[in-house]
Formats: sequence, structure tokens, C-alpha cells
Amino acid sequence: MIDTKDIGLVLEGGGMRGVFTCGVLDYFMDNDIEFPYAIGVSAGACNGLSYMSKQRGRAKFSNIDLLDKYKYIGIKHLIKKRNIMDFDLLFHEFPENIIPYNYNAYFASPRRFEMVTSNCLTGKAEYFEEKSDSKRVIDIVKASSSLPFLCPITYVDDIPMLDGGICDSIPVRRAMEQGYKKNVVVLTRNRGYRKVSRDIKIPSFIYRKYPAMREALSNRNNLYNAQLELVEQLEDRGEVFVIRPLNPIMVDRIEKDIDKLTNLYNEGYECGRQVEEYLK
Repeated sequence: MIDTKDIGLVLEGGGMRGVFTCGVLDYFMDNDIEFPYAIGVSAGACNGLSYMSKQRGRAKFSNIDLLDKYKYIGIKHLIKKRNIMDFDLLFHEFPENIIPYNYNAYFASPRRFEMVTSNCLTGKAEYFEEKSDSKRVIDIVKASSSLPFLCPITYVDDIPMLDGGICDSIPVRRAMEQGYKKNVVVLTRNRGYRKVSRDIKIPSFIYRKYPAMREALSNRNNLYNAQLELVEQLEDRGEVFVIRPLNPIMVDRIEKDIDKLTNLYNEGYECGRQVEEYLK
């Protein structure tokens, strides 16, 4: 096993682009690469949970094989349940019955895992750890994955939450604040990528009860680009090691093309090999 005792792991989200992360994490598990601390956002939180419970292949099976079988993303779900994804299937039927999550292994692990959400009341990121209550684990990861406009608001401890990527898409600063000055960062975009669309002010009738959330959404693109800039600066200084797709990818946030998703997973697995030289 490679020694990673002083190194953190940061997992970006990106919806279905997260299958790249699935590949990276499966490579880690195949080669006994473990980190004492990890933090995940949205899809990074979902995939990170399977990594933390050492369920190799579980995230890939959920994201690719079961998508092909159950078609859990699409407009029909948005019309029927006002949610672009079938959350009942994803966060209840999957972890409870179809591909059970190993809570015992997760709760028993000494490794820390934080999941990021965005607090609708404050417009700020929230960071959660949960190692005893399985229902709260699901509440947190569901909130972290609740895309604005496309998914309902989710509650954690009776507080309204949305996708963690709104307020902290790449939580490398949080990892450093937790004492991990060196980090492996898994991104789902190639180096040099920036959002080109300009931020626009969110009208008051959207999330009308949550003006702080509207403000956070209005500044989302600029914040994400600033975080990408920070990661590249840290990378150039040797303070983080970044695993990312080598080229621009053609996978959408709510991608349903199984071939595209499988190819991206395979690319993530191969890119995961890069970490070994860094860790040595």
C-alpha cells in the first residue's frame, strides 16, 4: 500500500461526467491507494461514498449499467416528479435493495469523508461528515447532488440545501483548512477549461424565499472559473496533483449515451495510474 497519510483527496462533481472519477477511484481501489481524508461534491460525493466503503465497481455499475437498464435521467422524470433524475431510485432503491451500500464498512473506516452542499438560507457551502446515521448520509449526498432548477430542494437537518457545486465546486481550500497541504484533485474537465457563458442575475421569482441562493447562483460561473484558476496555480507550484481528462470531453452533465460514458470511465481508470509516480 502506498503511503498517503499526509495527503487529501478532492473530488469535483459534474453530473454524469463523474464517471471519469469512477474510473480513477476504481484504479485506486485496485491498487490499494487510500487517503486519510477525502471531500466530494455532487457526483464526487456519490462516487466518493463507494470509494470510502471499498465497493469497487459500485459507482460504475450505478452510473452506467443501471442507467442503461432503468433510464433514470430524462424529461419524463422532470414532468412527473419535477426532478430531471429519479431520486427515489437513485437514493433509496439502489442503496437499499438493488446495489446495497455497505454502511458497516463506511462507518467502521477511520478515514474521513466530507460532502459539500449549498445552504439555501445563507448562500454558503456546508461541509458534512456522517459516520453513524445511514438516513442522514443519504440526505446529505442527495442534497449535494440536487442540481439547481432541475431538482427539488433537499433538506438536511431541516435546512434547505442544493448542489454543493453552486458554492464550492472544487473544495481544495477546505481540504487545506483541514490540515492537508498536499492534495490529489480529481477534476472532470481538461486543463484550461473555463466557463464562457457570463453570469446573469437570477430573477426574484426563482427561489423567491432564498435571496442568498439567488445571489450565489448569479455568481456561479465566475466562482467556478476562479477555482479552476486556483487549482492550476497550486498545480504549477507542486502543491496539488491533478488527475483530469486530457482533452475536452463530449459528455454532458445529464448524458445518457452509454458508449460515451463507458469511454470516459475507461479514460478515468487509465488517468488514475498517474498518481502512483506522484505518491512515490
